Amino acid sequence: MTSAQSRTDTTRLLAALNAGNSSARLKAALAIGTHAEPEAVDLLVARSGIEPDFFVRDMLTWALTRLPPESTVPRLVAALRSERAQDRGQALHTLSKIGDRSAWPAIMPVLLRDPDDEVARTAWRTATVLVADEEKESLAAELARQFGRGDREVRLSLSRALVALGDMIEPVLQTAETDSDPEVRAHANATRRLLHDPDAGFDLSVAVATRIVALGPEQPVSGEDSPTC
Repeated sequence: MTSAQSRTDTTRLLAALNAGNSSARLKAALAIGTHAEPEAVDLLVARSGIEPDFFVRDMLTWALTRLPPESTVPRLVAALRSERAQDRGQALHTLSKIGDRSAWPAIMPVLLRDPDDEVARTAWRTATVLVADEEKESLAAELARQFGRGDREVRLSLSRALVALGDMIEPVLQTAETDSDPEVRAHANATRRLLHDPDAGFDLSVAVATRIVALGPEQPVSGEDSPTC
């Protein structure tokens, strides 16, 4: 294939990323990733922020992971500053797949506090992938500030992110379990239960933790001498 033909094919693939048909966009993202087209970085990142189809977004992420981090990471970090939530969320997701820790300063702490729940959940998960060992205590403290936030799925995501950091989260759990807000105390207690029993059901952990907060730790829960999951 001549260089002119190669440029023509690349131009066609880039145009196909904006096709009206999701199947065409999926195939284009696959082809770009397969051939690791470096000139596609900007369009891949931009398309990720507006792509409505989950499978196409996943393929766009895969295509970006096939390109050199020195090209992709700066563009993804720039997308973290976008006013559009999907831009931020998809950039975070892709950064977690690339695993380049140079993106860490752009995430901590502002993205962990993102007002959009879905973006924040992605940021929590990404942070546990990119955090260096010496930053884990700071990350745990920042995540603990979110106890009591959101619905079941948001709280479960936060608990999983904290549990992924391991036993070093014990101090922040102890602090949160004495918070004046019963929702914070219950969420922290449920997270502790998951830390020590990863197979425990989150709903049951929350229910038991809520009752512990209401009754006090010395009171029996559900007719048992001590709460279990």
